[in-house]
Amino acid sequence: MGIVGGLVTARWSWGLIRDAGAVLLDYLPQHEDLPSEIREVIEGNGGEITDLHVWQLGPGHHGAIIALRSSTSETVDFYKEKLAAIHELSHVTIEVQPA
Repeated sequence: MGIVGGLVTARWSWGLIRDAGAVLLDYLPQHEDLPSEIREVIEGNGGEITDLHVWQLGPGHHGAIIALRSSTSETVDFYKEKLAAIHELSHVTIEVQPA
């Protein structure tokens, strides 16, 4: 019984380590298409993304840090307004550099 208990505990602890490590390393699952959605919105409005970081804050909530080069004179508020349509984004930081 001790061996069975040890195996059950080992299986549970491996799952806990894997899940906690994913959160600590800002892991975004491969099936998540949020980065491509962000790219479509930004690059469709005259911006070129130079740096993009997306991570999960909690279930259904993501954060993003976006650095972009703008060929137009659009402001940070303009891009935040465009990204507001993506409901999964709960926290967005944007840096705009003029082209």
